[in-house]
Amino acid sequence: MPAIESAAAERGKRRTAISMAMLVVGMVCLGYAAVPLYDMFCRVTGFGGTTMRADAAPGAVAGKTMSVRFDANRDPGLPWEFKPERHTETVTLGAQDMAFYVAKNLSDKPIKGIASYNVSPMQAGKYFSKIECFCFTEQTLEPGQEVRMPVIFFVDPKILDDPDANDIREITLSYTFHPVKPDKG
Repeated sequence: MPAIESAAAERGKRRTAISMAMLVVGMVCLGYAAVPLYDMFCRVTGFGGTTMRADAAPGAVAGKTMSVRFDANRDPGLPWEFKPERHTETVTLGAQDMAFYVAKNLSDKPIKGIASYNVSPMQAGKYFSKIECFCFTEQTLEPGQEVRMPVIFFVDPKILDDPDANDIREITLSYTFHPVKPDKG
């Protein structure tokens, strides 16, 4: 009998060890998948102030306006100046609008940067749509180069129908530029 119990105990230990190893592998996989899955979730729902992308504006709603504030930041490791041309603008809901940001490379070498973005209050994210934006691609600035970068956007009039967002009178569009690390090759 002890040999049978010993064999059963060994099988139990082996099963537990395999289960724990699979659990660890599963947790590591979820850890790597969490960021892209969360990013995809935010882009689909507008959660956390993530803006939406669109091909065209739905059309202006007469008399319905909102203030949009433009904010610019940069990573301390990026030797650029970065600022909006205008700090605020009143936009008509549903109408396509355009704003410009200005970036200047203050270093003596070409530098690539990419902008992350957010909208606040976060309930407005799903109603703030970008048609075209410099933030969709990396930007390379030569030494001393200054560029005007457009963002074409609209605020969806459906914001008026959302009880959690219909009292919003100002939306802040905020960008932060980060350096793009060079490929190691």
